[in-house]
Amino acid sequence: MPALPDERLRQILAREAALSAELANPGIAPERFVALSRDYAELAPVAEAARALAARRREIAELEALLAGGAAEPELLAMAGEELAQLRAVLPEAERALALRLLPRDAADSRAAILEIRAGTGGDEAALFAGDLSRMYQRYAEHRGWRVDMLSASAADLGGFREVVMAIEGEGVFARLKFEAGVHRVQRVPVTEAGGRIHTSAATVAVLPEAEDVDIAIDEKELRIDVFRASGPGGQSVNTTDSAVRITHLPTGITVSQQDEKSQHKNRAKALKVLRARLYEAERERLARKRSDARASMVGSGDRSERIRTYNFPQGRVTDHRIGLTLHRLAEILEGPGLDELITALIAEDEAQRLAALDAA
Repeated sequence: MPALPDERLRQILAREAALSAELANPGIAPERFVALSRDYAELAPVAEAARALAARRREIAELEALLAGGAAEPELLAMAGEELAQLRAVLPEAERALALRLLPRDAADSRAAILEIRAGTGGDEAALFAGDLSRMYQRYAEHRGWRVDMLSASAADLGGFREVVMAIEGEGVFARLKFEAGVHRVQRVPVTEAGGRIHTSAATVAVLPEAEDVDIAIDEKELRIDVFRASGPGGQSVNTTDSAVRITHLPTGITVSQQDEKSQHKNRAKALKVLRARLYEAERERLARKRSDARASMVGSGDRSERIRTYNFPQGRVTDHRIGLTLHRLAEILEGPGLDELITALIAEDEAQRLAALDAA
C-alpha cells in the first residue's frame, strides 16, 4: 500500500478545520449549515485517522533525530530505540486505517433499504425458509436499532411467505445489508417429510437502496395504474373495495403490486416507494456498466441468481460461499444478532479487495 504524503494529511486536517470554522459562524444560512454538517460528518473519521497517522510519523521522526544525534545518555538512547521499533511496527496499521477511510464510498451506503425476500425452489419448504429469513432480518434490524416497515407480505398456505417486502431505516442500513442480496439455500428435513430425508430449497433476497424524490423523476404519463379487489388474508373489509393497486412503469416494464392496506391511497404510496427503489437500482446498475468499473470480487456481484449462503440445519452451520466462511452457530444467526459476524466479515473482505486494487493500480 503506497504511503500517503504528509502534505495530503495536512490538506485533510485543513479541510476539517475550515468546515468547523464555517459551521461555528452564527450567520450561516440554514441550508448551508445542513450541507456542511453532512460534509463534516463524512470527513470527521477521515480526519481522525489522518491525525493518528500524522502523530505516529511525527513521533518516529523525533526519535530518529534523537538517535542520530547520539548525545543522550545510553539508557535514554536504548529506550528511544525500543520505542522507535514499536512505533514502526504499528505504523502500517495506522496507514491502513486511513487508506480504508479514503476508499471511494458507495453513494447509497448511508441510505435506507428496501429488502425483498421471495420463496424459490422447494415449494412449501421454500416459503417456510423465506419466513425464517424475514424474521432473521427483522430481529437483526431490532438488534441494530433500525426501524422496519412491512410494505407487503404474501403468506403461503402452510406458513412462511411466498414474498415479503420491507423498508428498513437507520444508520448505515444499505451499507450493511447490501451483501445479503442473492440466493440463500437451506438444507433440512421438512416437517412434512415422513422419511426424515434432507431437502434443499432456496429463497432469493434483493436489497435496494431507497430512492429519494430527487433521484428518480417518475412521469405519471409513464405509469399504468390498475386497481382491483384485494385477495388473501386481511379480513372481510379488505376484500369489499377496490383498494389493491398495481403500478406498471411502461418504459421498463417494472410492475409493483400492493394490497396490504385497506386504503387505496396508502397502497399506491407504498407501491410507488418500491417502484422508485427498483428504478433507482436499475439506474445504478446501468451507470456501473457504462463506466465499466464493476469489479469481480470474492463478495460477489450481488446478482440475485448467485448462490451466496447455505443454512444447514442437521449440522447447525451456516456457510457463506463468497468468502468460504463457515460458522457453527445457525440458531444464533437466525435469531438475528449472530448475523453481525457474517456481515462484518463480508465488509472486511470487500475492503481488502478494494485496497488490493489500489495497490495494483
